[in-house]
Parts: sequence; C-alpha cells; structure tokens
Amino acid sequence: MLHFGRWKLLSIFLITLLGVMYTIPNFVPEEDRFTINEVDGTATPKGIWRFIPAGTINLGLDLQGGSHIVFEVDMDEVRDAQLETLASDIRTTLRDAPPVLARSVAVIGDEVVVLLVRPEERDTALERIRELNAPVTTGIGQVGLSNMYDIGADPSDPSAIRISVTSQQYESIRNRTLEQSITVIRRRLDGLGTTDPTIARSGDRRVLVQVPGADDPQEIIDLVGTQAAMSFHMVDENVDPGPNGQARTPPGVTVYPMADTGGTQWLAVETRQRLTGENLNSSNVTTHPSYVGPVVGFRLDTQGALIFGELTRANRGRRFAIVLDNEIITAPTINEPILSGSGVIGGSYTYETANQLVILLNAGALPASLTPVEQRVVTGTLGQDQVESGKLAIMIGFALVIVFMVAMYGVFGLFSTMALLVNVVLILGGLSGLGMTLTLPGIAGIILTIGMAVDANVLIYERIREEVLNNRTPVQALQAGYERALAAILDANITTFIAAAVLYMLGAGPVRGFAVTLGIGIITSVFTAFVVSRLLAVLWLRAFKPKKLPL
Repeated sequence: MLHFGRWKLLSIFLITLLGVMYTIPNFVPEEDRFTINEVDGTATPKGIWRFIPAGTINLGLDLQGGSHIVFEVDMDEVRDAQLETLASDIRTTLRDAPPVLARSVAVIGDEVVVLLVRPEERDTALERIRELNAPVTTGIGQVGLSNMYDIGADPSDPSAIRISVTSQQYESIRNRTLEQSITVIRRRLDGLGTTDPTIARSGDRRVLVQVPGADDPQEIIDLVGTQAAMSFHMVDENVDPGPNGQARTPPGVTVYPMADTGGTQWLAVETRQRLTGENLNSSNVTTHPSYVGPVVGFRLDTQGALIFGELTRANRGRRFAIVLDNEIITAPTINEPILSGSGVIGGSYTYETANQLVILLNAGALPASLTPVEQRVVTGTLGQDQVESGKLAIMIGFALVIVFMVAMYGVFGLFSTMALLVNVVLILGGLSGLGMTLTLPGIAGIILTIGMAVDANVLIYERIREEVLNNRTPVQALQAGYERALAAILDANITTFIAAAVLYMLGAGPVRGFAVTLGIGIITSVFTAFVVSRLLAVLWLRAFKPKKLPL
C-alpha cells in the first residue's frame, strides 16, 4: 500500500502532466494559439500548439452569451399534409381499382369526405377504406390501442363517407414531427460548427434553440428555419410562364421563380418530381471549370444514381431544374448522360452561401415549417460577470478548505491541499480534453467537488489518527488508515457518480453541465485523495522518518 514502483510514479506523473497540458490553453489568448484563415474562417494551430493540445473549455450560453430562439412548428401544415395523404390513399383505393366507387374525394375542414357513385355500394366502400386503418404507432415504435382514423357513414347523406384522423394519431404525428425537427436542427447547427448548442422540445409545438457564442440570431434563424425540401424536375420549354409567373399553365406543369433574381425570372417545370432530397447521399463545397467561384457538389445514393442516369440519357439537350423550397436554384442543360450519380449546383455563390446550402442539404429537409416566436441575444457582459464571480467563489472555497485542513491536520493538511490543487487541474484538463461545455451550474459542480475532494482525506486522516491513538508505528498507522478508509470512500463516490450519470442522461443544458463537472470531479477526487496525497505522505515519511505522526 505504501510502496510506489517506478511504473506507478511514472503513471501519476504522466496523468498530472496531461492535466496541466490540457489546462494551460485556457489561460492563453486564442490569437496566440491559432492562425485564422480569413477566407473560410478555419483556425489552424500555430507554433508549439501544433504539437500539444490547443483546445479550451467551451463556455455555455449563460457564461459566454449567445442566441436564444424559440421556434414554433407549423402543426396545421402537418395536419393538412396528413389529410391530403389520407385523401390520396382513399382516392387510389376507391377510384383506381375497379369497380370505381367514388366520384369525388376531398379534404373539407378536418375531414376527408367521400362522395360515392352509387349509395348502395357504401358498405363495400367502407370495407375498402377500413383496410387503410391501422393501430397508432407511438414515437418509440410501440403499437397503441387506438386506430389511426375514425371512419363512418354520413347519417344525413347516404352517398357520403366521412373519415377523420384520431386525436391519438395526431399526438403520434406531433411527437414524431418534433423529434424529426430537433434531429434536423441539430445536424444543421453541427454542420455550422457551433459549440454544444442546446436543442430541446418546449411544449407541444415549440423547439428551444440556444447557441453559445452566436451573436446574430437571424443567422441561426435563416439556417434552421429553411425547410430545404429539394426536388428535381424537367423543364417544360413549351410553356411560357409570363413576366410575373402568372400565366395559365396546363395540368402537370408548375411555375417557380429563379433564385437570386428577385422574382423577375420564372420557369415552367413538370410538377412530377423525378428525384427528391431523400436520394441525396452527400454534398460539399467544391469548384468546377464551368463556373466562377465555389459550387456545391452532390452525390446521389444508388437508387438516385440509376434514376438520374436514365433521366439524363433519355433527355439529352433538355434542361432540368433543381428546386429548393419552391425556388429554382439551377436549371442546366443535359449535354450528355450523367451515370456517376454526382453533379454540381452552380450559381453566384460565395464560400459562406455555398457552405450554408451544403449544411442544409446534408442535414435533410424539415418535416414542417418553423416560425421563430421568440428570439433574444444573451450578452457576454453578464456571462463574464458570472465567470468572474465563479472564479472568486472557487478561490474563496479553495482558501477556506486549505485553512480548515491545515488547522485540523497540520502537515497532512498541506498534503491534501496539494492534492486538491492537482484535482482542480485535472478537472479543467478533463473538461478541455473532452471538449465539454462549462455552464454556471458546472462552476457550482466544481465548487462542490472541491468540498467533496477533501472529504476523502478527512476519512483517511481520521482513520490514521485512530491508529496513532492505538500506539501504531507511523508506517503501520499510515498504511492502515488508507486501507481501511478505501471502502467507505469508494461507496460514497460511486453512489454520487451514479446520481451524476442519471442527471446527465435525463437532464438537458445546464443540468447536464452540472452533471459533467460533478462526474469528472468525482473521478479525479478519488485519484488525488487516495493516490496523490498518499504519495506525498509516503515521500514525507521517508524523508523525515518521524517517531510519531503529527495528527
């Protein structure tokens, strides 16, 4: 227990050294550690920081400041889409399969109303429609007790059937839409390179987005709020869209404005979607000899590549349009078949606008429109005040712990103080190395850890004191104290670590920040209290060889 071999000493030294290396960057200005590329904004480590860690602890919204935005998901749009899908399925079931049972299927209010060709066939029509019904599937994949649709005959009209979506199905759709929105938003913000944004559900219709360090909420709104629904259409050159896109068009043709023209140029395309964003495998910012400046390269999945290859083979010399959120972003001419499943989207892009489009395409389309209903900027001044207050609280707490330990345990109190200093360094180094975000509750977690860290030393020193009172030799007392206190130390810290793990798994934002610092602090506290302080005590014991321990 009191023997430290070379490998143990080397391990303790290396762990402490790593903690110091990961902690130091937090006290060095960014301009001294990185070279910023003015073109794309990327940061490259310079000097000695190319060989040692250069990352720092990320500050949360409450410390660094940033953007706080609440988006509302357009659930009416989701409801309408669900009803239109239901109407289309019913139309196919009753009109496309002989005999034709329905003369009209339309969405009226919150219902789909079916008018039959012959009232006497209502039972047959009801039987076919009920084949579309199924139990509601919850957000976690479980089958519910309620059905998706309420299907019934209209008592006032023998030739009418009314179908509505059940409240349980709407609840399932709402939950699924919110979860999908959160996933897409996270992908987009991750692509932007933001630091640990907070994205959480807020009520039945809203999503909370907090982005530390982002001082322009509109930039976040433009990125997150864009639906990014992309589709490929063939251009119909025989239809004149008119100067304002208001010309009458035949069935199967839709007019869209050209992007970046302010609505002055329009193009008629086939309404039929040949490909959609679901066939997109990846996209990236690149260059192409046919365009000046950056372009957006894209690659389709296997199915999309086959469709795109056949499309370009059969329509050589024609134009196809790529439509993004009801705007045509490019409409090139097909000069030759494109069989590789890849291509480029050209235009008057800057690096920033091309990169934003790449982020949107890679993240996928939102399941519904988002509307910002609340936005504000959390200023960094308040955050800096909180950081300074947190530093002051840590220093005061540290000083009071030192005074108490030295007063109670003398030279052993100094050992615990030195171990506590190593503990703080390891916590900061751990947060930096893992790229975690420090929030105000996280600072509270560090302060709590400081108090808990010496608790293990108190248990050890009290055990040693009991052994001294039993007339044990210094070596025997020291060894017995550490051995017999170990079980109690592990029990106390393991239970606390479990609580921190539960907070991290179930919490969000600041709660997780507190759990992270507490969890890391528990691990480092056990290490410093049981290993570092013991090493210092053994070195002191070997150097001074006291007849009795000063406890």
